[in-house]
Amino acid sequence: MDKVQLVKIGGNIIENPELVADFLKDFAALKGPKILVHGGGKEATALAKKMGVEVSLVDGRRITDAANLELITMVYAGKLNKSIVAQLQSLSCNAVGITGADGNAYTAKKRAVQELDYGFVGDLTQINTDFFKNLLLQNNCPVCCAVSHDGQGQLLNTNADTIAAAIAVALSEHFEVVLTYCFEKNGVLETLQDENSVIPIIDSKTYGELKSKGIIAEGMLPKLHNCFEALEQGVQEIRIGGPKIFSENNPFTKIQK
Repeated sequence: MDKVQLVKIGGNIIENPELVADFLKDFAALKGPKILVHGGGKEATALAKKMGVEVSLVDGRRITDAANLELITMVYAGKLNKSIVAQLQSLSCNAVGITGADGNAYTAKKRAVQELDYGFVGDLTQINTDFFKNLLLQNNCPVCCAVSHDGQGQLLNTNADTIAAAIAVALSEHFEVVLTYCFEKNGVLETLQDENSVIPIIDSKTYGELKSKGIIAEGMLPKLHNCFEALEQGVQEIRIGGPKIFSENNPFTKIQK
């Protein structure tokens, strides 16, 4: 075993049962070892509204107080994670749903209060590489959600893009890792309103140019920042694309040094 496919799914795909089902068929059909990481922020926000729990976002990042942490754990580690695992099992993919606390898979520390108190938000400190290696060697497919822990009994909310990149970096010491970020667009778009304006390749030079022109902004900035950090730390290949990214001839954006 020398190649691992690590895929992060998020955005509006998670909210659409048909898109999720189609994506999971393609994911399950991928040959060789694979890992899935998922978000679910919009579903958590919708449930919070139903339950009368106030949600506060600053620059797109969720402030996670105690009530929101409970709700996030219910949605990410419960409903969403187990639904994905069950669907993958129906496709003969032996999925194992995990949080950071399961098998001590990924630990984090509560973000220090500076100008803003993010609450129970965790910044990753360690990936349990042996845990993931053993699961993969036994033909299991880890399905990771955005709930981490601090090793002292406290669950934390951690960005799913960051978890995906950190696991990819950790495993790249042992395997060739292809990291794919899958969301509702076909890739990084030159013109947001034009679904066909996919930028095929972005390297560090073009990244700077696209940022200065404002083509890459808001939520795409931290995603691409994670990508370039992962490339610097050993990940071999990174792709950003839509739910049909694994279909033949489907466009996507390749991120390279």
